[in-house]
Amino acid sequence: MAKNNSRIKIGLKCSESGDINYTTTKNSKTTTEKVEISKYCPRLKKHTVHKEVKLKS
Repeated sequence: MAKNNSRIKIGLKCSESGDINYTTTKNSKTTTEKVEISKYCPRLKKHTVHKEVKLKS
């Protein structure tokens, strides 16, 4: 049986430095809103809010 391809690749962009530091996947059917996660930014050397952005496929 084939898998349902409802998961999409997203990038997590730092809200302070503007760098895309992380990539992950999310289920587009169950999570319709944008993802915001507090992650470590290596350029600033501290935890900041990272927001979801689309990746070029």
